[in-house]
Amino acid sequence: MIRRPGMHVLDPLSRLWWRAVGRPVDLSTPEFGFLAAPHNRRHEVGDAWLHAYEEQGAVHPSSPTAGLFDDMAVLDGPDFRARDLHPLVRDFYEHTGAWRMDVWSQWSPLFAPGGMAVAALFGRRVEQLALPTEPLSVSRGMSSEVRTVVDESGRRQGAAWLRRLRLDNSAVYSGFYRSAVLPGAKQPHVAVAFPLELGHIHVFLTPRVEADGALSLASRSRRFGADGAYISVLFDDQWYSAQPPLREFFRVYVDDEGELRTDHELRVGPFRALRLHYRLSRHS
Repeated sequence: MIRRPGMHVLDPLSRLWWRAVGRPVDLSTPEFGFLAAPHNRRHEVGDAWLHAYEEQGAVHPSSPTAGLFDDMAVLDGPDFRARDLHPLVRDFYEHTGAWRMDVWSQWSPLFAPGGMAVAALFGRRVEQLALPTEPLSVSRGMSSEVRTVVDESGRRQGAAWLRRLRLDNSAVYSGFYRSAVLPGAKQPHVAVAFPLELGHIHVFLTPRVEADGALSLASRSRRFGADGAYISVLFDDQWYSAQPPLREFFRVYVDDEGELRTDHELRVGPFRALRLHYRLSRHS
């Protein structure tokens, strides 16, 4: 289902809050253009944002070997070189659809009640960022579908990554992945947008390659225009954007037995809220 008949009372209240604490931004300017991203129209949820691209013929069919990036070298810069990545790490990002994910999750006791409330009131209802709150909910892993988005000339603009819990086929999130250069920076970042109704959450992650070929990704800045998380909402023709105190850290690595794994940590301010661990295996 991509549309819902009415608006929940929390939706306009949350959007008004982010407008109040945010700043007006003009996404057509170099200063704020990095925040431009797809969003759902009024009363749309989940991956409905993708249908607008489909109507324009700008979405490739799902492919079992499609990747979040065609070539990780698009992230090459002063602090990152794709050629230094472990081959399995690079293969995962360039052929993401070919990998299966087993998932484990653990909430901090301090944040578990809040995580459950957010999932119940927002995540599952709008089919976006419905992070698992119970360990058994991810016991059968997550499905993974990658669809490439192109412009009218056929040039790749990014990739939609659609993930669902295999246990009940409920949506976890639909994200739009691309590389982006932030204002005043030379190092490209991994940019992930999570479309919402008349808005989106945007996360910009700084890539690094570790000595063993592992990939680390971090969004930790508190400065507007640097890496970190941003929430943007649209009122009439005006966008407003704010920085919530969310920090994310990923480490994608090959363990001692040759298996590809990912450690993912979500922090709220200085406090660790959620840890996720993925075991990744390539389809034969």
